Amino acid sequence: MATMQELTIKRREGSGKAFAKRLRREGARRIMACGVHAVLSGPAIERIGASPIEEVVVTNSIPLSEAKRAAARITVLTVAPLLGEAIRRIHDEESVSTLFL
Repeated sequence: MATMQELTIKRREGSGKAFAKRLRREGARRIMACGVHAVLSGPAIERIGASPIEEVVVTNSIPLSEAKRAAARITVLTVAPLLGEAIRRIHDEESVSTLFL
């Protein structure tokens, strides 16, 4: 299995799709992608759907409709507990660095 990681998943012309195809040619049987911010503008959904990527995992830092989730095999993870804990620690003048290790 191969995992592709991006900070922001946008609509760049073929970058993720081309990389996924190369991974497949090199022998990857399963390809997954993950990113923090799912911008997914323009034809991004269609490109993901036409790629060999099995699943895309992103955070809910940008709202994503159910239709987009289903069309592109997208799993959305919540960042609410992490942000809530960071806010609490900042308020209580505690370190937040351990949250990101």
